[in-house]
Amino acid sequence: MARALNKTDLRKALRNARREHVAAQPQSIRALLFHRPPAPLLAKIGDEAVIGLYSATPDEAPTAGYARFFHEAGHTIALPHFTTADAPMLFRQHTDPHGQSDLETGPFAIRQPADDAPEVIPDVIFVPLVGFTEDCERLGQGGGHYDRWLAEHPGRIAIGLAWDVQLAEHLPVEPHDIPLDAVVTPTRLYGLN
Repeated sequence: MARALNKTDLRKALRNARREHVAAQPQSIRALLFHRPPAPLLAKIGDEAVIGLYSATPDEAPTAGYARFFHEAGHTIALPHFTTADAPMLFRQHTDPHGQSDLETGPFAIRQPADDAPEVIPDVIFVPLVGFTEDCERLGQGGGHYDRWLAEHPGRIAIGLAWDVQLAEHLPVEPHDIPLDAVVTPTRLYGLN
């Protein structure tokens, strides 16, 4: 992906590339991807770690397979929760990764745990992204929710999930942008040397 002039233009170009990439993949192929985290990543995650995931939109790298995998391994699963669109992001427990009966639609039209689900703080957080670099810099949606959450909760392992097409040579990085520890794509694991 060529270098864009600013984050807005780059987000637009990367979203278009992601949408076209996902649309070109047969559903049968998409269903096979992102079911089990790569072994080098699993080696960094403790048995008792609380795992933070996200409810993926149709074009984002899917997380349902990881949710089921970690839940079956005995981990507590958490998803972002917003009480209102301008409220800070927090994580609440997700207890039904197989049926998603414990989720409701939140203020961003994304599935999230109910308001009465227990609040938890993940040890490992899988982060959605619009773009990333080989150095695990991340371009998010633009709301800053994950950067703020990570700044308030230092020491967490932050891992991006992405399609290979989301790789960018350069991203416009600002001081508040927190790099990821790793990025997982269908073909490669970046970071975690």
